Amino acid sequence: MRKLFIISTVIILALLVGWSFLWRPAVWSFLIFGPIFIVGIYDLFQKKHSIVRNFPVFGHLRFVMEDLRPKIYQYFIESDVDGTPFNRQNRSVIYQRAKMVDDTRPFGTELDVYQNGYEWLNHSIAAIAHDQLNLSPRVKVGGPDCTQPYSASIFNISAMSFGSLSENAILALNGGAKIGNFAHNTGEGGLSDYHLQQGGDIIWQIGTGYFSCRHKDGTIDFDAFAQRAALPQVKMIEVKLSQGAKPGHGGILPAAKVTPEIARIRLVEMGEDVISPPYHTAFSTPLELMQFIKKLRGLSGGKPTGFKLCLGHKSEFLAICKAMKETKIYPDFITVDGGEGGTGAAPLEFSNSVGMPLREALAFVYDALTGFDLKKHIRIIASGKVATGFDLVKNFALGADMCNSARGMMFALGCIQALECNANTCPTGVATQDKSLMKGLVVEDKKVRVANFHRQTISSAVQMTGAAGLKHPCDMHRMFIYRRISHSEIQTYAQLFPYIPKGSLLATPYPLSFEMDMAISGSTTFMPDYNKVSSVQIEDSSAYSGK
Repeated sequence: MRKLFIISTVIILALLVGWSFLWRPAVWSFLIFGPIFIVGIYDLFQKKHSIVRNFPVFGHLRFVMEDLRPKIYQYFIESDVDGTPFNRQNRSVIYQRAKMVDDTRPFGTELDVYQNGYEWLNHSIAAIAHDQLNLSPRVKVGGPDCTQPYSASIFNISAMSFGSLSENAILALNGGAKIGNFAHNTGEGGLSDYHLQQGGDIIWQIGTGYFSCRHKDGTIDFDAFAQRAALPQVKMIEVKLSQGAKPGHGGILPAAKVTPEIARIRLVEMGEDVISPPYHTAFSTPLELMQFIKKLRGLSGGKPTGFKLCLGHKSEFLAICKAMKETKIYPDFITVDGGEGGTGAAPLEFSNSVGMPLREALAFVYDALTGFDLKKHIRIIASGKVATGFDLVKNFALGADMCNSARGMMFALGCIQALECNANTCPTGVATQDKSLMKGLVVEDKKVRVANFHRQTISSAVQMTGAAGLKHPCDMHRMFIYRRISHSEIQTYAQLFPYIPKGSLLATPYPLSFEMDMAISGSTTFMPDYNKVSSVQIEDSSAYSGK
């Protein structure tokens, strides 16, 4: 191909020169062919891309097709039920509910109900009529040490930072929260002006970078925290231990991206890289975490204070539970983020292969709190790919009191799943800092859509709850959800995730599934201590080995 390009270029140039001598206007053809020749010659000598070096000019078509492939696949190839991360059916129902247009489906389900993993809700002959249901249920968040409990919606906006999202997106989300009387989590990027302008309720997330409440060296500034936490719009405080999309992975905001506005909001220095370490510097043990939560709750004036985590070692969560029992300090809520959760940017390996999925994590956290007899003090919030009423119902069945949604709310804003969140080129102005793209997102219109989506999704979940014969989502039980595990076998969530008795982790013998993790966990360290497990002699391990 290289030789063919060289020969073709020489021939075409000779023909163009000859044509120009015969007909002077033909000189203008060099404006078309000249750039092509220049690109081709550059391709021949550049050393970075093998394809274009071997196939000058034509090799660039590969990059064009790579760019077009996701768009062509989404609009012309994928079915309504096989797109990822969110399929077209789920995206469409969010758009329809946000716009308040017909969200019904004709002709029956498109799902294969005999496929492994298919799930459904057990309905009741004694279903409850819609007009007898509370279509806006609330949950009180606040344990025994909370002096300003918060009456929360069962469905709220999950953590998304300013910087990850545009200012218009933050304004529209908070405006929707104000209209619909639900809460908006700030994300770890700090409490910005845009979170406060619309007047919606705020859950202020404190991450490892302590943005909006930090000293110059990156440690937490308790005075700055107390000043902002006292704002009446801030209803709850959430300490972020990890997130589902990239648990255990810190972050760096390069100095070049630190604008004066971001520096002011996050309390960082201009011209310096901003580090978010993968761990907290304010505490290093479960006992210290409890003291940290107590201190933040006190400085906030007694507002609900809890933590968010993506579950890793089960023993680490049990260690936290042991610290709660020892100190008698209880977080007011725990947000469980599934490994399927979203992010603006994360390494592939972390998104795909680190962190426990929500279903297993949520069931474990509920059971652990029940086993330690702590659940009565603590609300559980579930987050991770929550978009429909059935998503809420499934999480309630597993033990959640409330649910958060990030990408669902982004779809309500107009996100089209272009998958360009990490490139600053979001075509809908949601996940970008490009001012020209932000203009496409009109706050006054989109905040209404966010409120509509929230209201309609809760209505769907409540109606499903009524179909099961229940009046409130808190009454949902694992027996109400079935899952197909083979072509001929189904099991309820109660069979897949058996409950353990209340208080069963307070003394031995522990439930069998908890024995190992209880043995290796302790309140003085997050790390599991395998030295606590005695070694097993091979001759004693089986009746069929040894003498």
